[in-house]
Amino acid sequence: MSLMHTSFTRRRAATLTVTALAVALAAAGCGGGDGTAPALPGNSGTGSDGVIAQSVYDAAPVATDADIPAGSTMDAIRKRGHLTVGGSLDAPLLSQQNPVSGTIEGFDADMAKLLAKYIIGKPEVKTTTIGTQTREAMLQAKSVDAVFQTYTITPQRATQVAFAGPYLTSGLAVGVRKDDTSIKSVKDLAGKTVIVGANTPAVTALPSAAPGSKQVAFGTDPQALQALLQKRGDAYVQDFTLLASGAKANPGMKVVGEPFTTEAYGIGLNREDAQFKEFVNNWLKKIQADGTWAKVWEGTLGSVVEGGAPTPPALGSADGS
Repeated sequence: MSLMHTSFTRRRAATLTVTALAVALAAAGCGGGDGTAPALPGNSGTGSDGVIAQSVYDAAPVATDADIPAGSTMDAIRKRGHLTVGGSLDAPLLSQQNPVSGTIEGFDADMAKLLAKYIIGKPEVKTTTIGTQTREAMLQAKSVDAVFQTYTITPQRATQVAFAGPYLTSGLAVGVRKDDTSIKSVKDLAGKTVIVGANTPAVTALPSAAPGSKQVAFGTDPQALQALLQKRGDAYVQDFTLLASGAKANPGMKVVGEPFTTEAYGIGLNREDAQFKEFVNNWLKKIQADGTWAKVWEGTLGSVVEGGAPTPPALGSADGS
């Protein structure tokens, strides 16, 4: 099973906040304390409310001194005592600042903390909110060490920045009402009334993925989610990340099946630092192999998706990675 896709990055400014889940916070912020979420009672590995347990951080790997050559980017980060990250504060289940604790929670945020732990020995991260139009410039200027922001890997972007990964994939997925057991994947949408976002990739993808389905389009995600809950359609097809965010805020819906289109997300790095890219890719291999990646997914995005964690994407598998 692969995960997560289509124009999410291109639509971020208009549609991530559109889920009505975003917390409008400061333009820049830092993770509080060690940036970790508390373990939940009775859960040894993952949280059940979009956070991961402390035990995941405790068991996460730490690089050896031999892995961090003197004078390298990793050495500078270790001496500084924190990893600087370009990301978001308003992306539910990906990177959202908790208004009570001040910590930044979600898949991207936790991955950044785990990279910090690998380098420094503790998950110390300072996050600066960053726009999609400024990511390349921030990396080129070395204003941040890395960008964790559902950053789609493309050959064009790879001429300006380096991408470690992909570390996550997305795609169009299917959302249904919580009590619906008849729809388990896009194949079950043939002949059904399907809610879509106007002018989204779902409009063109559905006819071949679900022959005979009838589309009902809405201008925004909140409108589409409301229509699903009001039974004005049998299912809602949208980018996995947006559906997961919707399910986080609306207990009456769930995400089913696998995404049926694919887009790869990478960790943005300075293009001139091949050593750091190799280091980050080696870290990704380790956390994929030891199960850490799966635990992060289960505790964040997986908290609103039926089924277990997907297989992580193969490193270097995207054109531009």
